[in-house]
Amino acid sequence: MFHDRKDAATQLAALIPGSALKNPLVLGIPRGGVVVAAVLAERLGAELDVVLVRKLRAPYEPELAIGALGEDGDVYLTEFAREVPGFSDAYLAEEQARQAVEIARRRHAFRALRPRAPVTGRSVILADDGIATGATMLAALHVLKAQAPVELIVAVPVAPPDTLALIARHCDQVACLLEPAWMGAIGAFYADFEQVEDAEVLRLLGASLSTAKAPPTSDRR
Repeated sequence: MFHDRKDAATQLAALIPGSALKNPLVLGIPRGGVVVAAVLAERLGAELDVVLVRKLRAPYEPELAIGALGEDGDVYLTEFAREVPGFSDAYLAEEQARQAVEIARRRHAFRALRPRAPVTGRSVILADDGIATGATMLAALHVLKAQAPVELIVAVPVAPPDTLALIARHCDQVACLLEPAWMGAIGAFYADFEQVEDAEVLRLLGASLSTAKAPPTSDRR
């Protein structure tokens, strides 16, 4: 079990060889994933940004992901999505519209500090605080692959092995600390899994931006 997201990210950073990365960019999936991403970016000397994707929820089980929606409108559906009770093309369109509203809200909030970081030709580390179905992560990978990064690395503290195997087919490397055979709530693997607010995401992005812009200090004696 991890103490909190920062503890998990600190351990996770050891699995990623920073020296082999090309102009690295760490992208966090809001909101909890940004806490993990911020620690990774600091440890790896990388740029920090967010990738905006939203889970598409099952009709009668909102905690069940049937897919995800990307910032540019890309849609990923799980293999079982159309078999879920209550699923229809009309429902999917309605759910996409609902999640698009939240993506627009987050874009307005999180892109206020700076435009989206470029991905092309860079080593990209995609981070979250855990993976359950993998729908959100797969949607993010789909969006990012279209932007031609040099490599895509998925970094998460905890995820089930079957989901990791699926994720691994869509990226170049997977870094994961815990692979439980049975995966319940992600929060069960943390002593402190407090909800992350928008204000904290903005603080982390702002701090990272300030660090990147800060001039090197000189030793004047």
